[in-house]
Amino acid sequence: MEIDAYRTLVFPNRIRKFRKQLNIGSLLELSDKLPTITYIRLSKIERGEIFARAGELRDIAAALGIDAADLLIDIDDPEFDISAWADPLHAADRADPEAERFAVLLAAALRNRRASDNALTIAALEQEYGIAPVILSRIENALKPYDRWNEDVRASLRRLFAAADDAQLTAVVHDAYQRGELDTVLPLVANPELRIAKSRARIGALRGELQQVPAARAEPLGRGLPQTLLERSAARHKPSPETVETAASADTLVAEAPPQRLVPVFGSPLPEGLIARTPAGDQVEAPRSAGPRAYGLRLGRPTLGAGLPGRSILVVDPDRFPSAGGLAVVTEGQGLRVLSVTLDRHGRMLGYSENPDLEIAIDELDPAGLATVVAAVFE
Repeated sequence: MEIDAYRTLVFPNRIRKFRKQLNIGSLLELSDKLPTITYIRLSKIERGEIFARAGELRDIAAALGIDAADLLIDIDDPEFDISAWADPLHAADRADPEAERFAVLLAAALRNRRASDNALTIAALEQEYGIAPVILSRIENALKPYDRWNEDVRASLRRLFAAADDAQLTAVVHDAYQRGELDTVLPLVANPELRIAKSRARIGALRGELQQVPAARAEPLGRGLPQTLLERSAARHKPSPETVETAASADTLVAEAPPQRLVPVFGSPLPEGLIARTPAGDQVEAPRSAGPRAYGLRLGRPTLGAGLPGRSILVVDPDRFPSAGGLAVVTEGQGLRVLSVTLDRHGRMLGYSENPDLEIAIDELDPAGLATVVAAVFE
């Protein structure tokens, strides 16, 4: 079995190259020039572990005094060598080949275990086995060797596979591989072609975004006005639906834009808080700042708690990447999930749902399946 040694490196870039050319010796020094990007996130971007957003690339490029497009790498260039790019950044982090191999096999075994048992939902794994969604995602993508997980995580995995100890877990996983049970899921974990295709698509999209004029940011209104979506709705007492535009925070009131167009509304309930993208036969006003692919999504249930009523239609913009303090819509299988977005103390972007109770690592999701909520209409 061939292991993709660079499976975690989705965003090769030239940040380190230009930083060194400008004698910015440490990433911390560059981070001091970028108050809008946390050090941890900047580190992950430079190391290629997560994709940068177009706005972040512009900020980084401005700090380096270069054009943002110069930070992007054409991974299809015959002269580009992923190993030469990665070694200065990751050589010291490499696990031994056998540990890497088992991490990939374990990832495939866990994916296969979940696929064969419909009861093993994300929520069930957290409630019954104590494996949080963010941990589950990292295990299923083989982002960390088994022996580097803490004992609580290893114990949960042993219990999930009915293994008495690590040796038995290793045997269970290897036996499944030898029987061919993992053949269909292994390519999802360790196939370099999938990684390359993902990188190519997102880097190409970023190149296009950088050629566009950045959208102006909406400014908050003055003090003394209603501050939350619910307060705004209650303050007006109008019988007809009302639209409020959200910017960086779902709880911050921003100036309304004149109506631009009507967009179709989708949404019907699925299990576990998901929403099917089923045409609802309605239309909703989209704010002027919404992108060309914007659409309405009927929430149906208060999955984020009382802060956002179930009888709401969200205006979703797939052309905007979520930001901390706002709302995100993520593609999950055949459905969509609405999440409240925040940053943890390490600068990682996390999405939360209250019903069901979930925590999802936004940074580890495919950007193509992420969208931002730019407005809400209360029915």
